[in-house]
Amino acid sequence: MPISYQSETRTFQLDTAHTSYILRVYDGGYLFHEYWGRRLRPVDLTRLHRAYGSGFSPNWPGAPDREHSLDLFPAEYPVYGGGDYRAPALEAAFPDGSRLLDLQYVSHTIRPDKPALPGLPSLDGGDGTLEITLADPTNGLKAVVSYTVYEDSDVIARHARIVNDTGETVRVNRALSASVDLPSMDYDMIGLYGAHTRERQVERVPLRHGMQALESRRGASSHQMNPFLALAAPNADETTGEVYGLTLIYSGNFIASAEVDSFNVTRVQIGLNPFDFSWKLEPGETFTAPEAVLTYSAEGLGRMSRNFHRVFRGHLGRVKETVRPNPIVINNWEATYFDFDEEKLCALIESCKGLGIDTFVLDDGWFGHRNDDTTSLGDWFINRKKLPRGLKPVIDCCHANGMNFGLWFEPEMVSEDSELYRAHPDWAIKKEGRPFCTGRDQLVLDLSRPEVVAYLKETIGGILAENDIFYVKWDMNRHITDQYSAGLPADRQPELLHRYMLGLYSLLDDLTSRFPQVIFEGCSGGGGRFDAGLLYYMPQVWTSDDSDAIERLKIQAGTSMVYPPRCMTAHVSAVPNHQVRRVTPFRTRGLVAMSASFGYELNPLSLSGEERAAIAEQTACYRRVNNLVAAGDFYRLASPFEGDAAAGADDAAWMFVSPDRSRAFAVYVRRLTTPAGPARVIRLQGLDPDAVYHIDELDGDFGGDELMYAGLATPYFMADFEALSFTLTRRV
Repeated sequence: MPISYQSETRTFQLDTAHTSYILRVYDGGYLFHEYWGRRLRPVDLTRLHRAYGSGFSPNWPGAPDREHSLDLFPAEYPVYGGGDYRAPALEAAFPDGSRLLDLQYVSHTIRPDKPALPGLPSLDGGDGTLEITLADPTNGLKAVVSYTVYEDSDVIARHARIVNDTGETVRVNRALSASVDLPSMDYDMIGLYGAHTRERQVERVPLRHGMQALESRRGASSHQMNPFLALAAPNADETTGEVYGLTLIYSGNFIASAEVDSFNVTRVQIGLNPFDFSWKLEPGETFTAPEAVLTYSAEGLGRMSRNFHRVFRGHLGRVKETVRPNPIVINNWEATYFDFDEEKLCALIESCKGLGIDTFVLDDGWFGHRNDDTTSLGDWFINRKKLPRGLKPVIDCCHANGMNFGLWFEPEMVSEDSELYRAHPDWAIKKEGRPFCTGRDQLVLDLSRPEVVAYLKETIGGILAENDIFYVKWDMNRHITDQYSAGLPADRQPELLHRYMLGLYSLLDDLTSRFPQVIFEGCSGGGGRFDAGLLYYMPQVWTSDDSDAIERLKIQAGTSMVYPPRCMTAHVSAVPNHQVRRVTPFRTRGLVAMSASFGYELNPLSLSGEERAAIAEQTACYRRVNNLVAAGDFYRLASPFEGDAAAGADDAAWMFVSPDRSRAFAVYVRRLTTPAGPARVIRLQGLDPDAVYHIDELDGDFGGDELMYAGLATPYFMADFEALSFTLTRRV
């Protein structure tokens, strides 16, 4: 068991393969954090924390002297009102108006299993769980803080349950999932910011005193910020240096923050965003916060990412399904947009013959009376003007041509011009009698209402039950405004956005359980909801609406900081690209896209013979490397965020290595070429230094040590946006 308890010092130690996480019950019953870093033997670290006095840091009740203040100690689950002026993990309000809390240790349990989180996605399995019950001795409110150890991944999963044993109604105003106090501020803070078509751009800045936070208030994890935060030593890079990484298994509003106090202590936290949040907790009820995933790496950002990838591939819902290869998808959107009928679709499908594409996805426009994006969302019945015989002839055409069939939905939205809205205008999130916002001419359905969720289970489930559908693209094309639910009383309106997520998870749990044969792909204007909560149900997400290969270098590199490449959907699209009008070589588009979940976003009827041959070659290549992309260890070799064309380094490179190190696949992309530039040497990673590898593209054998320590020289490209790959197989 990787969890131990030393009763003499009341110390808990959680060990993974390479890390230790230590916490202790201090005098007075307070739970304090002691250590998180490289693995230690069982040890007493009480000597490291010396109490010290500070003016204006008050002493807790019964403190032995003036040097004992909650403002100065490293709290494990801090609360409001007891002299710790830093950000709390828990805030609650009581009927008399008091918001004072004082959580102290009551008991703990160490168990070999991990209970599921009710109504929430979470990791499964693990190597043991520690649950510590804290309670306020005055009013009885409890917090159960939970830690599950994943030894092989160097991951600890944390969440908290707030239990109302007070006998009165309590309002929970803040309930974070994890809080850790680190004894230094000598870190850079790394986050993933972005926008629609420019998601998950890596930003790295030194910590400063005070609060710095990444958050979403949009009702979704969002394009603008991702629920992830890392603290990295200033010298940390891809292969060296200390890094602490935190992410959240949640798809709604979040906060990830780092607060540095006047003593240079850093409090890092992650969880539900307390903005516009409050939860009414009746006597005997429990509120469960989403699960946070924490990892420590002493080997830089690359190891941090691989830790996240490994635990998600092994323990996160449908991401675990690596047995079947990812389908190679072609989507009709950029070929037809809304202008299609049965004949056009079948012509597209038939033109895919010989290309190696195995799944055709019918995108927007097949339902209601939808011919543009202003109507019919919510009316999940066949558009008989376009498809008078329904979906079956199109599906039969797919099967006749050796392909599976997929279908696009946008279940969380409703159009004002729809039968659903005319029948149930109160099912939209807005307040009757007030002007309201629209986005893309649509409103958001109120998934906090059980009857709305039931309607979607019935209608979406009906389409899936009546048709042989292999693949579903699940879209969400706007964020939430006008936050008001006609189904909630006044005192529960601040619960709306979290109840929305619980409703969404209930819907997804129902559909993915009833239709386990269907692969669900998430989408929100591309990557506007790319998070571990959605991945639990949908093992891949459309990474961005920008399919340009050069823009995707940054988008996919940023996404890989947390999420496995197999979870990113990436397609080869036509040129000039529909988003940025850039023209890139077909090979480059293919190599970038096949480093994820691969497919095409183009009109196969417009392809030249040369392009058809290139697609057949690409799909064959992807089938050879698919298991590496799906289950291999991922290494970023050259960052598109650090390129310097003047220095001859305007490039990006990455590779996948099989777990047994017998095979590898590497890709190098040159963005802008420069005259008289030096040769670029790329050092590979993750190989066996004692092995000899054959590289197909060079038709030569090379030592693993040579490839990693000396490297490979890239050719001099005479044009921009060129790319090449290396396919490695161990000979000896």
